Amino acid sequence: MYATRCVIPIIKSLKDYQVFRISPNDTNRLAIIFDSINANTSLTCCIEIFDVGGQTPPNRHQWAVEMFFVLKGEAIAMCDGKSVRIKAGDSLLVPPTGTHLIRNIGSTRLYTLTVMVPNEDFSELIRSGTPVELDDEDMAVLGRLDALLPC
Repeated sequence: MYATRCVIPIIKSLKDYQVFRISPNDTNRLAIIFDSINANTSLTCCIEIFDVGGQTPPNRHQWAVEMFFVLKGEAIAMCDGKSVRIKAGDSLLVPPTGTHLIRNIGSTRLYTLTVMVPNEDFSELIRSGTPVELDDEDMAVLGRLDALLPC
């Protein structure tokens, strides 16, 4: 049996992403793909871009789970005193109440697809920061242009 209503999907492209640096001295930026504001749902989905040596501040969430999928680069993920090395293709799921951080340990920028469910004011925190732009390097990675270059 088919549903009687049709939901039109929301489609975003790189030019639609809004990018923010939460605090002026942060070494990571977040490009919002979907959140409670632009998709009317209680999740935040973004691309997180870490400068070389950059990291998130230690943080925790009361109810939300946070997932990181590494698109490019390598990092150390720490949660409640435990650490693990992650690299492109790896996924990391942080449970609620775990104090965690991600640190870029590679020689290039680190790119992760970061999803938090429920939103728990994450997108509001991101949007309270300073708007910034994706640069040519970001566009090459996120647009998969780097995958199209000859070896």
